[in-house]
Amino acid sequence: MTPTPTWFQRFLLPGFAFKAVVIGGGYATGRELAEFFLPSGPQGGVMGMLLAMAIWSVVCAATFMFAQATASFDYRSFFRKLLGPFWGLFEAAYVLFMVLILAVFGAAAGAIVKAMFGWPEIAGTLCLMAGIGLFTAFGNSSVERLFKWVSFFLYGVYALFVALALSAFGDRVAQNFSAPVATDGWALGGLTYAGYNIIGAVVILPIARHFLGRRDALVAGLVAGPLAMLPALLFFVCMIAWYPQIGAQTLPSDFMLQRLDRPLFHLLFQAMIFSALLESGTGAVHALNERVAVAWRARSGRALPHFGRFGIAGILLVGSIFIADRFGLVALIAQGYRALAWSLLIVYVLPLLTLGVWRLWRHPYRTVVPSHSDSFRRS
Repeated sequence: MTPTPTWFQRFLLPGFAFKAVVIGGGYATGRELAEFFLPSGPQGGVMGMLLAMAIWSVVCAATFMFAQATASFDYRSFFRKLLGPFWGLFEAAYVLFMVLILAVFGAAAGAIVKAMFGWPEIAGTLCLMAGIGLFTAFGNSSVERLFKWVSFFLYGVYALFVALALSAFGDRVAQNFSAPVATDGWALGGLTYAGYNIIGAVVILPIARHFLGRRDALVAGLVAGPLAMLPALLFFVCMIAWYPQIGAQTLPSDFMLQRLDRPLFHLLFQAMIFSALLESGTGAVHALNERVAVAWRARSGRALPHFGRFGIAGILLVGSIFIADRFGLVALIAQGYRALAWSLLIVYVLPLLTLGVWRLWRHPYRTVVPSHSDSFRRS
């Protein structure tokens, strides 16, 4: 008998899992925040982040409710229900997304290890990829435990960082926030940042199996936006102490940690970033593994074995290592993410918020049978 999902699994775990996917290489190091929000200035950057947070909450809620209503707990099932015969458009975009973000994560891990220990960047990349492969090999339970414990570690380290940073250079933060700076482009920055990161709601669909009803999915979705954005917002406020020069740094986090001059906390923070990269990469690869596992079970009647999951992860990770080594962190974020954001808005967000919401409104108390048919039955 399957145990009843806990309150944590129903309402908080989805938000922690969504945060785990979006935090990645650029969020955790501050590079994405510098790329998409700093150009709009301190106040414009905050407005852009709040816009992105609101978009995340709305789209997560719609995604979770549609997944719960259609029993779609992997992205293949989800988009077959949403897009019908055009579901493959999302898969093509997702594979590109996954290779890109794994390359970003690998580049970030390499940069962190080089900054901390002076090792070659490829060493940090290889360590990260090995960890992702091991966690994804053991399926949902392994991945969910990673999301849970890394989230506690991450929020704790961010809280300590904010306290130390504001006590050390809070006067600079206040001074730069009060200075008159143009806020042009804040809406576009927030929309772009939200656009490519919102794919995290689809990546974590295996967690939607914990929802007991549509109310669970709605609440979990609305909470996911603030849970994911709060650390970034606090980190951005601290970055403003060194505005605008911090925008040119490959690792804004390392830039600020050097000015804090607390070696032990510096090590702790870099360990947190590495953990964030690990959970983000694990979430992305796990989504593909779950998609393959559903197809494998349908054809063979057996569960996808551990070595199969590890093999899929290995193929993706090896290719991403070479991309990370070739292009580097800044170029990958600046050039790759914007194009990806618009493609995901077209093949995912627009259909979900039109066709998907319409179907949920027409059948408010019904569930779609998890098969190739679109027939409805009462829950």
